[in-house]
Amino acid sequence: MTTAWHFEELDGSIGLLTIDLPDKPVNTLGREVMSELAEHVRQLGDRDDLVGLLVRSGKPGQFVAGADLRELGLLVNASDELIEEGLSSGHDVFSAIGELPFPVVALVDGKCLGGGTELILSMDERIAVDAPGVDIVLPEVKIGLFPAWGGSQRLPRLVGLHHAIDIICGGAPVAAKRAAELGLVFDAVDAGELVNEGRRLITWLAKDDRYLAIREQRRAPMGLSDDQVAFSFAVAAGQVMLKTKGQYPAPMAALESMQQGLNRPLDEGLAIERECARQIVGSEIAGNMIRIFFMQTRVSQDAGGPTGAEPHPVNRVGVLGAGLMGAGIATAHARRGIPATMIDVDNDRLSGGLSSAADVVKSRIKIGRATQEDLGNMMALLSTATSHGALAGCDVVIEAVTENEELKTNIYDQLSESIGPDTILASNTSTISITRMAESAPDPERFAGMHFFNPVDRMQLVEVIRGEQSSDETLATLVTLAKRVGKTPIVVKDCPGFLVNRILLPYMAESLQLLREGASADEIDRAATRFGMPMGPIALHDLVGLDTALFAGQVVSAAYSDRAIEIPILGDLVAAGRMGKKSGKGIRQFVGRRGKPVDDPEFESFLSPYRIDAREFSTRELQDRLFLPMLLEATRVMEEEIVAEPAHADMGLILGIGFPPFRGGLLRWCDSLGAGEVLNRLEPLTELGPRFAPTDSLTRMASDDSTWHAAPEGATR
Repeated sequence: MTTAWHFEELDGSIGLLTIDLPDKPVNTLGREVMSELAEHVRQLGDRDDLVGLLVRSGKPGQFVAGADLRELGLLVNASDELIEEGLSSGHDVFSAIGELPFPVVALVDGKCLGGGTELILSMDERIAVDAPGVDIVLPEVKIGLFPAWGGSQRLPRLVGLHHAIDIICGGAPVAAKRAAELGLVFDAVDAGELVNEGRRLITWLAKDDRYLAIREQRRAPMGLSDDQVAFSFAVAAGQVMLKTKGQYPAPMAALESMQQGLNRPLDEGLAIERECARQIVGSEIAGNMIRIFFMQTRVSQDAGGPTGAEPHPVNRVGVLGAGLMGAGIATAHARRGIPATMIDVDNDRLSGGLSSAADVVKSRIKIGRATQEDLGNMMALLSTATSHGALAGCDVVIEAVTENEELKTNIYDQLSESIGPDTILASNTSTISITRMAESAPDPERFAGMHFFNPVDRMQLVEVIRGEQSSDETLATLVTLAKRVGKTPIVVKDCPGFLVNRILLPYMAESLQLLREGASADEIDRAATRFGMPMGPIALHDLVGLDTALFAGQVVSAAYSDRAIEIPILGDLVAAGRMGKKSGKGIRQFVGRRGKPVDDPEFESFLSPYRIDAREFSTRELQDRLFLPMLLEATRVMEEEIVAEPAHADMGLILGIGFPPFRGGLLRWCDSLGAGEVLNRLEPLTELGPRFAPTDSLTRMASDDSTWHAAPEGATR
């Protein structure tokens, strides 16, 4: 059994219990760790010679990272008995801490997450170090859970209902000083005074058995009026439903637990919490969200690139183009301390690029996530020029001009005299062949794709595209650089559309085909958002620009002509100047100062020549028509080994287009349906053409009942 807890006695009969999980970077509360804690608490319960107990972490800058997510993931589809055991393990030991015959104080020096936060909530008081990175967090809703080891009952009794709802349903961190203001911790102190302040607090709590009166108060019903309960939870539920569209049940279960339990004694509230948690723990959605956590961790560690290749150091980056994407890319580097030079044809465009860069940080200043100093530091690292000669000192140059192959390759021809012999050139292309453009690059081995997504400051994914001649060192350098600027890179083999756009564009094209068959734009978008997409495909067309969608669609359709469908209406709309939101009209029109999308009667004149039907569709039929072509394309991507593993495809779609996380990813959605069910859904659609023909991998998986993602060891699927 692992020894994670270490007990010692300080002068003055004060106990000190330290958690330090050996050979692990963080402390987690797995089954063995909780069992060991329970034994310590049992033994301490018999001590009448101690004045109090301090609890701390032995890992600098880190308290407890929460429950063991791998063990939680194993509860998916587990028996009621196993789920109850998992819930009770936390409730029993934390309640026992609250029964110890002396005051207990947590000393928090570092991040305290999830189950770690619920651990310290079970104690009489908490002191935190007032320093950056010392946060107290209940992030469970972000992985499909809610705090069910007492958090939904103990936190409101400490900080009040309003703040507890924000902390639990939002999952945002609470810094030490703010925690002290809220009453979540007793005080925020200097690190060097933490133990001494803990001693003083023990003495204060023990005087006249003050801690017993505090315990009695915190075990009592909160005494909320009926009006308080009705109003607070109605408002909170409305906000949660607006944000989650009812697709993420954990925040609503947390609200139910609080609403039903807070006006009762604590022990009754904890029983209600367990009952509400049974709806969530072990559910498929929670399992999918936990799997995504591990997938993202794995992808961030291994982007699928070459192993053993050493990245070149990057001290300065050049960006060709100061438009929306170019300015965004330069800003991303400067914000992370990497000097960046933007190149464009005139000073007006460069001025616009600098303005766009400043706006990114200014928007963060408004919400308290950046300072004027951050803005000044970032702008100091940005430089501009109209001559390619300014790229001479750059280690990496990222081309981000208009998505036009001739324009891009003409620029590459001009760069050989401007960039150094070891400079890596990367294209921000979203669809154009890297292998083909490499023929015009100064050195094909030091050329690859580096596709950022719009808006760059918000989108986490970067596709690093390997051309046939791209060297291992080039790929390793771009992967490392993407990580340095806070992105998640995924290495993709060169093919038309790469990973994300190759899978997305069949979905986009099918939405326009559905318009031709009689479905309305609103029906199509509603079916997609009910599935979980952040916006529907018709709205997405207008947002990205119909001209952009037209060009990308032409590239991908030409490459996969055997299953492509012709959508001539896009060309007509673009020719008429209807580019979408940026021009004020596209499939919909955009009105008012904020550009609200509304139906445009003029659109019918563009659609009517191509209309082929006028029938009604069910939501399920619309969803199958939209998402099965995506799934089929994803299976082809895997068959062709465009990415290294299914996790890369799933995370690419989640990070790149907002594929609903609660479904676990596109290929995980296939697993949850089962390949046999996917084939059943495809059968009536095959008459529509080859784009709905089952792939070899799906047919094989249906026959042998296999899946894209292996189940965790010891888990049921």
